[in-house]
Amino acid sequence: MESAALVEAYREALPDYEQLRDAVVAHVTRLLEGAGLNIHHVTGRVKRPASLADKLRRKPGRYACLDDVTDLVGVRVITYFEKDVNVVARLMEDHHVVDWDNSIDKSRMHDPDRFGYLGVHYVLRAEPDLVPGLPGVRYEVQIRSILQHAWAEIEHDLGYKNPQAVPREVRRRFYRLAGLLEMADEEFMALHRMARDYAATLPQRIAEEPESVFIDAQSMTYLLGAPPIHDLDLDLAAGLHVPLLSGWPDPERPQRLASLLHHVGVRSVGLLQKELARHQAEVQQFGVALLPRLRALWSPAGGLRPGSSVVQYALLRACANPNFDPREVISLLDLSDPGASGRMVQTVREVYDRTLGPSAGEGQASGNPLPG
Repeated sequence: MESAALVEAYREALPDYEQLRDAVVAHVTRLLEGAGLNIHHVTGRVKRPASLADKLRRKPGRYACLDDVTDLVGVRVITYFEKDVNVVARLMEDHHVVDWDNSIDKSRMHDPDRFGYLGVHYVLRAEPDLVPGLPGVRYEVQIRSILQHAWAEIEHDLGYKNPQAVPREVRRRFYRLAGLLEMADEEFMALHRMARDYAATLPQRIAEEPESVFIDAQSMTYLLGAPPIHDLDLDLAAGLHVPLLSGWPDPERPQRLASLLHHVGVRSVGLLQKELARHQAEVQQFGVALLPRLRALWSPAGGLRPGSSVVQYALLRACANPNFDPREVISLLDLSDPGASGRMVQTVREVYDRTLGPSAGEGQASGNPLPG
């Protein structure tokens, strides 16, 4: 078929190819989610008729029909880490018919002193049920890490489609930069392993050496489900006659609570445990007195959020120490809009003065005020 006729046939069939693109993206996404892989993104594209015409001009006589063009539909899988490229590649092999004659594992093609576009290109055959109008049509899947993707995009933007296209005087600099990217990919994987190992060892380290464990988002995530925070939260919820929520969908809460504790000078798990043990009664008394005054702030959730006892402790510290401002606590927790923060601070101070402050009546549980 002549090139012009091929382009026209493609133009007419374009809706089917667009449908195939969407079906393949959805199919690949389901596979990745089913495997539990954390992927940066999956995208798809359909070759423009003008791009097909240009390809046919550059390679005359190579394509007799549209089925011979394997990249009319392309899907790109971008992973966070280089190690996941191979995991995704094996997943594609296990669930697709691979056209090995047209597939390339470019990560194995470079000499040890070369770096460029490292990634995997598969040409896969569409299952008949994906798009009935295009049964068995081949499409391309590219798999790259996010740094490999960055390299490829910059390389393409500079017009260097292969190492031989790079001018000799800039080739050495290209290799140096590429080596840095390769090292960065390896370092990101090492950081990922460190973060995973850090989370895995937290329970033992907190049990054995709590003073050595820094309060951060990961340690707070663990502490929210462990004593003493979990126990204090349960006591506070019981005092308010509401349930303590579990599995609360707020991934930023551990980080906000960690920032809050840093603000009031508590930076280690060991110190936090000691402080909560010393002021357990004050936290309970203050929270039971304060939270009913701020019911609109928390009751729509249907119960008490994990870590509420930590919030009460921080507010107590802010009220007891003139160097701390409850307004900062409210701001760190994103508790209120700016217009209402003044009223909230006034409420917090009123409750503190009445229950635990210097003006509280004799016999109150505030006989052991919080230190400054």
